[in-house]
Amino acid sequence: MNAIVNHIGELADAGERMIERLRRKAFLPESRKGLNVRFGIAEAAQLLGCSTNRIRMAEDDGRLPPAPAGENGRRLGYSVEELLQMREVLGASPQRAPLDIPAIIAVQNFKGGVGKSTVTCHLAHYFAVQGYRVLVVDCDSQATTTTLFGFNPHFNITREETLYPYLSIDPTRADLLYAVKSTPWPNVDLIPSNLELFDVEYELAAAGSDGQSVLAARFRKLKQGLADLARNYDVVLLDPPPALGTISLAVMQAANALLVPLAATTPDFCSTVQFLSMMDQVLQQLANAGIEVEYSFLRLICSKFDGNDPSHAMVRTIMEQSFGPALLPVPILESAEISHAAMRMMTIYELERPIGTPKTHKRCRANLDEAMGQIEQLVRQSWGRVEPAREEDVLHVA
Repeated sequence: MNAIVNHIGELADAGERMIERLRRKAFLPESRKGLNVRFGIAEAAQLLGCSTNRIRMAEDDGRLPPAPAGENGRRLGYSVEELLQMREVLGASPQRAPLDIPAIIAVQNFKGGVGKSTVTCHLAHYFAVQGYRVLVVDCDSQATTTTLFGFNPHFNITREETLYPYLSIDPTRADLLYAVKSTPWPNVDLIPSNLELFDVEYELAAAGSDGQSVLAARFRKLKQGLADLARNYDVVLLDPPPALGTISLAVMQAANALLVPLAATTPDFCSTVQFLSMMDQVLQQLANAGIEVEYSFLRLICSKFDGNDPSHAMVRTIMEQSFGPALLPVPILESAEISHAAMRMMTIYELERPIGTPKTHKRCRANLDEAMGQIEQLVRQSWGRVEPAREEDVLHVA
């Protein structure tokens, strides 16, 4: 084989070894990702929609354990797990009612580089902070989402731990429970991916004359498998490949909501228009084949938006004129804080302290909360739920 061709494999191996070194450096001493973020009592009260006095009263009367304190006696703040317990005790859980249909959201665009996996992970962690039960399904063989959750797809994940045993031509699994992994977040689970998941594409492409029926069966199988799993969750987030392939089509059919991230550049806008046009044609073909697709909502969200760049503002105006209310009003701002967190294989919601300046971190977190909150409202609307009145609002009604 040509020496340059052989060099490709050498480069890949060197890159995989470096990823493992970065992972070990980021997650020392156990080389496993942890979750050390904590919330002060004021932030906890805001998340629970109650007053700080109510939390202190629950601690005083024994319904909640006292807040942990450091060696100097100062409160350390509450962990995510402790927040979940507080929600149960204080009746502040946002979880869906038993008859509400879990939100199964595909975060999809055929254009790479739009922040699809970054949006997926931040959305998962936002929902987790808010108290929802979340399942993230990495359907992309590039496995960026799996990496951001602290797993090395090359060293830590085998093909048998991905969707492959369930979706392959010769499946060895009848349901998806085998693939669900715990994450550092107590209320977020993950079905990981790795490069070998792409074998599903090859197998189905080589299915022969009965390929269409095999394809339809796989579509229905993924939808049923995810529907069965979703009974244990409030929100399921699907991260499909950035291409029109078998897995992408199966994901589009299995989802009941669609979120399309796109960056504020002319090429991204044009590519997204092509994606929507292609998707329209594909969905019509699926419908003609008896495969129905129904979404409770479809929204586009502008990602990597730089408010100081006139070209970004111009393209966003074009988006607004083209997509109208289907474009979410709050974009995700371009921020060095997100990039710095990604270098540590983290999201903003996992940082114990700012990486850059506190002002930059606070602005970034506020923007993400607002942007992700738009999607939370769409999910709650699909359940026929409205935001509960805040305790202080009720107490101060004239």
